[in-house]
Amino acid sequence: MKTYMAKEKDIKRKWYIVDAKDKILGRLATRIAIVLRGKHKAEYTPHIDCGDEVIVINADKIRTTGRKLKQKEYQAYSGYPGGRKTKKLETVLEHKPAQVLRLAIKRMLPGTPLARKMLKKLRVYSGENHPHAAQNPQELKL
Repeated sequence: MKTYMAKEKDIKRKWYIVDAKDKILGRLATRIAIVLRGKHKAEYTPHIDCGDEVIVINADKIRTTGRKLKQKEYQAYSGYPGGRKTKKLETVLEHKPAQVLRLAIKRMLPGTPLARKMLKKLRVYSGENHPHAAQNPQELKL
């Protein structure tokens, strides 16, 4: 009996839409990361991108548990002395809510060039409107 390996031409991609309203950040990010990798399919192959396209709407209405809004920090370092900048989750959610969800999902994917390819299939929008109605996305049950 041979092991099945998916090929690029055999992969059928679907479009999913996720409403992030009142969903918990980490739990939502893990489910989306699984769909982007393709681990929800029986044909999953680790070295091939066999995941689906995901559209996330209402990223500005996402929730967190505990005291993460006040305590969680995002850091950026310029490379120069004194060039470290930190921002609290609360301020990042006010200015760029889509970036919070995108970063959470990105950090749950493997750190390989394949993950960068998977991340291109993710579209995150702050409001309810999105320009992908022509793809007929199905609602992803979480």
